[in-house]
Amino acid sequence: MTVKEILAELKKNGSEYNRQGMKRFGINVDKAFGVNVPVMRKLAKKIGRNHALALKLWESGYHEARHVATMIADPKLTTKTLMNKWVKDFNSWDIVDGSCSNLFRKTDHAYEMIPRWAKSNAEFVRRTAFSMIAYVTVHDKKRSDEEFLQFFPLIKKYSTDERNFVKKAVNWSLRQIGKRSPFLREHAIKLAEEIKMIDSKSARWIANDALRELTNPKTFIRNNM
Repeated sequence: MTVKEILAELKKNGSEYNRQGMKRFGINVDKAFGVNVPVMRKLAKKIGRNHALALKLWESGYHEARHVATMIADPKLTTKTLMNKWVKDFNSWDIVDGSCSNLFRKTDHAYEMIPRWAKSNAEFVRRTAFSMIAYVTVHDKKRSDEEFLQFFPLIKKYSTDERNFVKKAVNWSLRQIGKRSPFLREHAIKLAEEIKMIDSKSARWIANDALRELTNPKTFIRNNM
């Protein structure tokens, strides 16, 4: 399929109703057709792995085309330069999380990019760092639990970022680490208690929300079933 054909397919499957729904959830719909994720995944599966096409789809600037791009891009061909380029284009939380889930976490550069992106003052770039932490925590089964402690200084440092999409991602990363194992749960609870003492509305919210989940026995039992 060509870029033109893919855009036509996306447009055909979009709707204003979906666009408005996306908007209500804080998604940037400036160049969105209003296409559901299952439809995009089905289209990506039909296309198959095609890195060259992914690059072209991304450059089109269309929201759903960029989602499909992350689904068909080749992690082995995704360089740090490309990751940095795409991250600078992020303008919505869902494209951040989709890129991390579909592509970035599968590259050889995932862990290396996290502290770099966390230092950025751009809201969606910093969110990418903590979204990445959340996704690698869940999906990277080969890493030892101890290795995830390296993210604690970042979580604590940026817990004071009051911006909504950063704050929620920092909280998300802390909760996911805490749910990975009993060992990390203990350490995540301790970190949350430390963050709770910081004189910051955002930090207190992050800590209290994380503690509410991590100290709930039902949450831990469900996560480890």
